[in-house]
Amino acid sequence: MPEIGEVARIVNYIRQHLVGRTLAVVKAQHDENVYGKVGTSAAEIEKALTGKKILGAKQQGKYFWLEMSSPPHPLMHFGMAGWFKIKGLETAYYKPTKPAPVDEWPPKYWKFTLETLEESGKPATKAAFIDFRRFARIRLIDCPAEEMRNTTPLKENGPDPVVDNDILTEKWLAEICAKKHIPIKALLLDQANVSGIGNWVGDEIMYDAKIHPEQYSNTLSTTQIAQLHKSIHYVCSLAVETLADSSKFPEEWLFKHRWGKGKKDSKNQLPNGARIVFMTVGGRTSAVVPSVQKKTGKVAGDVKKEDLSDSEADAVLEKGDHEEEPKPKVKSKAKGARNTKKSKNDELVPEQSEKKPTAKNSKRAARAAKIKPAGSESEPEIEKAPAANGTASKTRKRKSKGDENHDAAKQPHIDEESNSEEHADTDAELPKAKKRKPVAKAPVKAARKPMANTAEKRKSSARERKAEGLSAGVDGPTRRRSARVSGGGA
Repeated sequence: MPEIGEVARIVNYIRQHLVGRTLAVVKAQHDENVYGKVGTSAAEIEKALTGKKILGAKQQGKYFWLEMSSPPHPLMHFGMAGWFKIKGLETAYYKPTKPAPVDEWPPKYWKFTLETLEESGKPATKAAFIDFRRFARIRLIDCPAEEMRNTTPLKENGPDPVVDNDILTEKWLAEICAKKHIPIKALLLDQANVSGIGNWVGDEIMYDAKIHPEQYSNTLSTTQIAQLHKSIHYVCSLAVETLADSSKFPEEWLFKHRWGKGKKDSKNQLPNGARIVFMTVGGRTSAVVPSVQKKTGKVAGDVKKEDLSDSEADAVLEKGDHEEEPKPKVKSKAKGARNTKKSKNDELVPEQSEKKPTAKNSKRAARAAKIKPAGSESEPEIEKAPAANGTASKTRKRKSKGDENHDAAKQPHIDEESNSEEHADTDAELPKAKKRKPVAKAPVKAARKPMANTAEKRKSSARERKAEGLSAGVDGPTRRRSARVSGGGA
């Protein structure tokens, strides 16, 4: 995203090539994101700018605007990838991987284009605002030029570190930091606090001030506030003076060495060997040198020790590690739901688990087996583990149906009566402990009878109905025949 230095670069180009020129042709193509979201349209842009003279260009942080000969004035913000091009000039602050053809005009992704009159022997100048990601914003402000900074959205933004040097004082910064309990870098990225500071400028300020970006703003000492104030003005002023030309940045700046993340054979370190690590602060990926930017108070997160070299891991964050806020433990409902379930009587009933049973769970299962109805197969049976001295073992093992089938093939058959007596003996021989009353278990539905029994019952019922029908069929005709015989005799 273009930040304070990059915006200053475009303002400088506009002052050199467009200020003092009259706009002969203005063309705009509507974009609901770029225009519509701020209450403007392409047609309004064309009508407001055509035929007017550009008297000046101003900046506040990431916003810039053109002062026209009469209101309204266009106020622009580049968003994530917006830019301003002037035909025949290389205005970009970086070297494009695929340079656009020189003769291509209007350029790709243009939102509006300007063309000046030929005046005083000067040829016409063509310019265009472009944005391929459509996060830029272009609006019209209907007010006198000198009142622009008192209108929305400029008045809701904080002071510009370069333009408002007299407002952004050390005392002002100390008050802002004391009022908020957020990571210091997140405070600087918020344009409502300070205008123009973006991701790379914020990282450079943090590195120059030797402050960890995650440290809470209200934990900074007076000395740190003083150094932070100096670093803000130093980094922002130099970015504006050089027009964001990185070739003119000092070699010791973090900017020169931070762009190796994700690249092959990238060491991610400074020339002196100090390691550069990356973390997310204020929603943005931040470059940090832990050996320089030490924590001196509570922070929002921590640097992973595996990201550091051995020497750095011993030296980094000694003061701040013990002050990190503990993370609250959150109880998972899913975990509880997996271990227990509620029956119709609102009693918690332990469910089967794939985990190995402990001695405590085995005793609990043994108590549950005492009240288990005959014929129920909802719970696995409990078997006594054989002991060397002939007595019952103190530990038991819960077995699944698959284990029972496997063991049945190996062990001799034990009938139900002897098996029940064996369990009774086992329960009697358990070591004496605190006796608890068995918890009444929810009534378990009796196992359904085999279908064969049901079919047999139906057959018997059918036979009975058939027998009754036959009996009724024999008696009826017999009575009718006897009636006819007696009638015939008469």
